[in-house]
Amino acid sequence: MRNILVTVMMLIVVALLFTSIINDNNTGMRRNIQTHGTTANTNITSLAP
Repeated sequence: MRNILVTVMMLIVVALLFTSIINDNNTGMRRNIQTHGTTANTNITSLAP
C-alpha cells in the first residue's frame, strides 16, 4: 500500500512539473519553440532568390 501511494504521489509531481515547465503559456518551452519557429519562418520567407 505504501509503494502505491509513493508511486501515485510521484506521478502527480511529474505531471505538475511537466505543466509548469513545458506547457506554461507565457514562459514555457512550448512558447519558446513557437517563437523561434515563427522567427525562422519569417527569415526563410524573406530570403531573396
